[in-house]
Amino acid sequence: MRYLRFTVVLAALLLAACTRSFNPDSVRDFTEGEVQRVEPLSWWTGMHTPLQLLVQGPAISEYEVSVEGLPGTQVTATHKAESPNFLFLDVLVGAESGTCWLVFSKDGEPAFKYPYIIRERREGSAQRESYTTDDMIYLIMPDRFASATADNDKGWPGGAYDDGSAVEWKVPQTPDAVDRKDPVARHGGDIQGIIDHLDYIADLGATAVWNTPLLLDNQEVESYHGYACSDYYHIDPRFGDNALYKEYVAKSHEAGIKVIMDIVTNHCGTSHWWMEDAPFKDWIHRFPEYMQMNALFSVYMDPNAAQTDLTRQESGWFVPSMPDMNLDNPFVLKYFQQWAIWWVEYADLDGLRVDTYPYNEPGPMSKWCKAVREEYPNINIVGECWDPLIPQVAYWQSGNPNKNGFDSNLPSIMDFPLRDAIISALCEEQVWWSEGMTRVYSVIAQDFVYHDLDKMMIFFANHDHPRTGDIFQSNPDKMKLALALVATLRGIPQLYYGDEMMFVERRDCPSHDGAKRIDFPGGWEGDSIDLFSRTGRNAAGGQLYRNAADLHDYTARLFNWRKTSEPVKHGKTLHFISRKNVGVSNITDNSYSYFRYTDDQAVFVYINNTMEPRILDWSHYSEFVPGPVDGYEVISGENVTLQDGFEVAPRSAIVVQFDRHAPER
Repeated sequence: MRYLRFTVVLAALLLAACTRSFNPDSVRDFTEGEVQRVEPLSWWTGMHTPLQLLVQGPAISEYEVSVEGLPGTQVTATHKAESPNFLFLDVLVGAESGTCWLVFSKDGEPAFKYPYIIRERREGSAQRESYTTDDMIYLIMPDRFASATADNDKGWPGGAYDDGSAVEWKVPQTPDAVDRKDPVARHGGDIQGIIDHLDYIADLGATAVWNTPLLLDNQEVESYHGYACSDYYHIDPRFGDNALYKEYVAKSHEAGIKVIMDIVTNHCGTSHWWMEDAPFKDWIHRFPEYMQMNALFSVYMDPNAAQTDLTRQESGWFVPSMPDMNLDNPFVLKYFQQWAIWWVEYADLDGLRVDTYPYNEPGPMSKWCKAVREEYPNINIVGECWDPLIPQVAYWQSGNPNKNGFDSNLPSIMDFPLRDAIISALCEEQVWWSEGMTRVYSVIAQDFVYHDLDKMMIFFANHDHPRTGDIFQSNPDKMKLALALVATLRGIPQLYYGDEMMFVERRDCPSHDGAKRIDFPGGWEGDSIDLFSRTGRNAAGGQLYRNAADLHDYTARLFNWRKTSEPVKHGKTLHFISRKNVGVSNITDNSYSYFRYTDDQAVFVYINNTMEPRILDWSHYSEFVPGPVDGYEVISGENVTLQDGFEVAPRSAIVVQFDRHAPER
């Protein structure tokens, strides 16, 4: 209620606007000293979401504002903020597209005008399709993937670029220059570098790309990762500009690749422009002394949680350089709802990924998800809900029957418990009943907890984890098992750039997040190794990349086949415990087998995580297949017969697809 006192409904001005014509030449243009920004940068006809403009300028609250030049488009309400330098305008958008004018008046006399574009919405935009189990998502950290030009390596001097608005707003100077020797500095990867390697991504079998954030991050240190945003409506000029990002999405679509935008609603960076002058004092969470969040989002579903722990989790800052946004402020929430929708509409995006999802206020964030999905009913949004416990992850998926009645409206969640199980299982040699591959079995056995398995994103690594090549001590056989699991288990698979060739972290600097986020060899002019090309992969040697070609081909074979496999993309799962009897104890034999199946086809997967061959007892699977079956083994490319005595080599997987209605042998 505290925000209502800042609201003035302009009924009289609306009536006047509807009864007079407007000559734009009769009012002078604004100056940069009068209007410093208007966001969203533009809007569209036919949108479900109401438009609310944030206007910033010195003492801008002293002005009355009307919209002129487009019939039916009008200001319906003006909201003053606590800072006199902001106005929030509720705008009713009419059916006509074009450039209209925000006319700023004092004492009933027009003072200046500001151009604003209302575009015609592309046909079918609201019904856009999104990423699903049909896809494999390739995760890229743009600064470390490929550099197409060195022109942006010295930082941005400051200036205007094409951002999709009617004016040329200047993007501030970015002094953080490239230094590839420093693991936490910028290395110069850019959007054009991704565009130039879309063929590599497509050939690998990926059908979607998730980039870590590309928006302006102007922090003095570690700005390369993009998670401390300085401007939510502008691509960082060291990556490119808004127009190039839009082109990147279009060219990705031409290559059969969807684009997922990584967004952060929980926090901004201390370098964000509103940190100097926010519209409201509670725009971010502020405390007499710095308060760190407790990184324990179980407090939201914990019936025994203390209020002080809940407050710290909900309102504490992620780190000192990342102020916590206050989504309980309705203007903040509206800002982020429109921002996400603007980027989807402007760039023609295929989906979203939300960073640190449970660190946001749950109620407002549920409204955020609902608003985005009301605009785009088919869009997928995946939330980073990083927790090892399955019930605490499942809590955040929309439709989950939570006891407290909470529904996140978040369709997709990242399966961190499965990731942990895969990594632990493949690292364990001597195993007991609950260890080794039984860990993976046990996670899949708890699928009853999740509301929608088809919306689970599955993976074994991302940019926040140690490099899997290091965890597996550069063992290519373990990496192949991890790839086989993620390619064939339920959910939407995600692969972290470089894991297709078992990248490891840099050895020439202290271990750090930046060292794990290694440059892709061949992405920079002058690189001695080019792993983007088959010739380069075949020529790569030494300790680091001697298995690059083999692992790349293994990955591409699996995921290109996966595109054609209905059982893996849309089928059910039937899995089997693998045991061997040792005295009075049941000990796992450290293997795992399962079928993915539809009415017509099935895929049999056997994971042998031991240094010994495994001989199949085919009768073990008689409830699903009463006898031997002929099928196609994906990894070897050979036709095989699954029956008693079939041998699975040490530390290897078989993936066999077969017709369920083939004549019995």
